[in-house]
Formats: sequence, structure tokens, C-alpha cells
Amino acid sequence: MKAWQLTRLGGELKLVDLPTPEPRPGSVVVRMQTSAVMSYMRQYVAGELPVYHAPDRPFIPGGNGVGIVHSVGKDVWHMKPGQRVVISSHFVSSENVSNPAQILIGVTASGAAGHAMQSDWPDGTLAEYALLPASTLTPADADADFDATQLALFARFVVPFGGLLRGRLAAGETVAVSGATGAYGSAAALLAVALGASRVVAIGRNAKALHALAGYGRGRIVPVAVTGDAAQDAETIRDAARGPVDLAFDMVGNARDPNMTLAALRSLAREGRLVLMGSMAVDLPLPYTEVMLNGWEIMGQFMYPRDAFRRLLAVAGTGALEFGALRPMVFGMTELHAAIECAANASGLECVVVDHER
Repeated sequence: MKAWQLTRLGGELKLVDLPTPEPRPGSVVVRMQTSAVMSYMRQYVAGELPVYHAPDRPFIPGGNGVGIVHSVGKDVWHMKPGQRVVISSHFVSSENVSNPAQILIGVTASGAAGHAMQSDWPDGTLAEYALLPASTLTPADADADFDATQLALFARFVVPFGGLLRGRLAAGETVAVSGATGAYGSAAALLAVALGASRVVAIGRNAKALHALAGYGRGRIVPVAVTGDAAQDAETIRDAARGPVDLAFDMVGNARDPNMTLAALRSLAREGRLVLMGSMAVDLPLPYTEVMLNGWEIMGQFMYPRDAFRRLLAVAGTGALEFGALRPMVFGMTELHAAIECAANASGLECVVVDHER
């Protein structure tokens, strides 16, 4: 088969010929149809993201995608050849322990147990065939209204879906999304509307991009361009929300200034919740007394539960998710380098997809 292989982070990414994988116990071989390209793939390949840990040998990168089951190994009872599946890179150990290791297959791992898992499952989806744990696949045969490219776009929604579930978003609540012009932040705003938020305040620094996002969401997304003054911005967010916010969802990307996140925190109602899913290059200085007096709940969240894709597809099937807001930018299998460059410069509502059959 043809596969993209990365020698190491910061090394060479090239298209090579490799043996088609054979299934092993608990695994499925998938004939790939589409793969979603991460917005930060260029930095990842270049080795510019030191927090990421790759296998200690050449490997096939690539995270979420869509494909057809080619073959299954022993101890796989539900997946059948010919079945269409959505692939999640998020793999959690099934061992009955208090803190099971988790990795992103084809992307990164942390901790000794995670590194051991990555050594067993080093390869991702940027190949004609992918060998994957059965638990990372979600059947999608019932979702005939979505083609393989559209299904790949669900990778954009599934990450914030995990955060909104963690934050216990309830219908009728107000939500503030900080970092709303980014890939996952814009998806979070659209998804919050689909899950019943009465009003979503989209927070960011790019006023033009925020207004473009506010053109969707059935009139329930309100843009707020922050100034950098956390106290002033918090009041502006509250005004836009028509009162204190119930849930703040933070998806800033490698932020070097904590004030947008602090503004979202300070916009909360008493006993409001803040979910942290982004990244920050500096410490977040929490106002201890304010947090205590207001009963604010601050939660970190990495990725999403195992059944997230299935639940997300069910939400989309109701028509509540304004799925058409995302614009797919499709590249062929041999055009990965161009796809990576495009993803690095794409807007929050653009999603780069590799079509393995093109």
C-alpha cells in the first residue's frame, strides 16, 4: 500500500510503499476514504510542538478519518468487512485501573504507559489501509445522508463536544466561547447552539472572523471582540449574553496572554462553570477569592468519551447542527504537503480533508 511516513518529528515526511497491515486480536484493518488534517500539522511535522511525543521509529501520522472495514481480528464481534466507520485517534486503555493511559494514535502520547501504548499502536490514518484498535471505530452505515468527506468534518466537532459534555451544558443556558475564531472554537459555538444553548457569545480578537461565525447559529451567536482588559471584556460578554453566563468554554490556542480566558471566567454567573480545552504558553493566574466567593467550577478536559462520535452523529441526524457552516477543502492522497500548508492558513470555518481515493 501507499502510506505517508514521518521519520521523526522534525524529520522527513514522504510517500512510501509499505506492506498492507494484517489484523491482530482486538483490531480492525480499515481501507481509508478520507482523513481530517489538523490545523497545526505543519508545526507538528516540523517538530515545533515540544509537548507532542511521537513513536521512536518512522511512523504513519494522521488522526481522525473515515473508511470501510477491510478485515477484522480475533475478539472483534461487531465490526464486519464492508462496514463504513468513523475513526477516532483517541485511544484509551481498556484495563480496569483507576487512571487508564490514553494516546492519540498517529499523533502523540504522554507518560510511561502512554508511550508503551504508542509503541504498540504507532501508525495513524494517512495511508491506504490503517490498522486500528476496534474501540476507536464508530459504525456510520446508518448515516447515509453524509458522504465520506462530510463525515471527516465531524472530527472538528467531536473535540468541543467532549468539553460541552464535561461542562454539563443544558438546554436554555448561555455559553461564552473564548478562542471562537479557531478551528475548534468556531465548531464549539455552532455545536452549543445545536445542543440547545439560548445564546452563545463568540469571543476572540478577529472581529471580521467573529462576525462571519455569527452569520450562522440561527441568530443565537453574538460576536465580542476583546480588548485585552479582562474586567472590561467580562462586562461586554455579560452584556452580549444579556446577563451572567452559565458556561464558559475556553479553546484558546497557545495563548501568551491569559486575559481572554480570565474575561470568560469573570463573565460567569454564581456557580457557573469554565471548561479548559485549549492551550496556554503562560500560567493562568486564578483569582482565588473571586473563585471561592462565586462558587465557580473550573474543569480541564482532554478529548471526549468513547461514545462521542455515535452521540454526535445522532445530534447531526436531528438537523439541529448547522453542519453546512464548515467548508471542506479537499486534497488528493499525493497532495498531503499542499494540504498541510492549506490547513496552517485555513480559517476557523474551513476544514482540510485528504481524499484517499482521489
